[in-house]
Amino acid sequence: MKVVILAGGLGTRLSEETKLVPKPMVEIGGKPILWHIMKIYSHYGFNDFVILTGYKSHVIKDYFVHYYQQYSDITVDMVNNSVEIHRMQTEPWKVTMLYTGQDTMTGSRIKKAQEYIGNESFLLTYGDGVSDVNIDELIKNHKKSGKLCTMTAVQLQGRFGALVIKDDNMITSFMEKPKGEESWVNGGFFVCEPKVFDYINDGDSTIFEKAPLENLAKDKQLNAFKHRGFWRPMDTLKDKNDLTYLWQHDQAPWAVWQK
Repeated sequence: MKVVILAGGLGTRLSEETKLVPKPMVEIGGKPILWHIMKIYSHYGFNDFVILTGYKSHVIKDYFVHYYQQYSDITVDMVNNSVEIHRMQTEPWKVTMLYTGQDTMTGSRIKKAQEYIGNESFLLTYGDGVSDVNIDELIKNHKKSGKLCTMTAVQLQGRFGALVIKDDNMITSFMEKPKGEESWVNGGFFVCEPKVFDYINDGDSTIFEKAPLENLAKDKQLNAFKHRGFWRPMDTLKDKNDLTYLWQHDQAPWAVWQK
């Protein structure tokens, strides 16, 4: 099962960092948050990634092209014009990077990945949020539901898309960013069937969190996986500093690969 990661946005609320790099490349403890997200999935055995790039896409591409050089011990012999790699540190990852446009909306970015996904179920998340969500349990919940899409639902005040969830965990409505109420919200970490692509129009203007998710909910095809553990987006400099503090003090709940 492939893991699709949205990594093309501008990250305007984190402009202190994103003037130089795309938001998914902003570092937590010396590693991009994108790396942290990929390590979560890799811990559960999912190592085939499709990264949907846009803003400053070259930074993401350069990172993975030169990954082994960044984290390996090397000797550069300038006399003989050679490079010797002593200890290579790498990951068991296959990484496909798709340039999906500078200003393309989230749904349209996902649609552009359809030819790489094919007629298979796939995992999907945002490139700016970490969690200790159990991916195995998430997939099991999705399969049991029989729905086209499962969204990880988390509880956090304000800012995010609110869900109305029935007792059977079926989402009956989706509303983006309600004001001032505490509720279950969209935490990303989706599981999708290929028919989800049918809910996304062609072009560059479809926002996944609008018509596609709203219509999936109306058609009773949007399932909730309620996650009561750790979940945190990196929207602001404060978020970045908080996550960095947790990482540096060995208190990062999302670092499931270290447990």
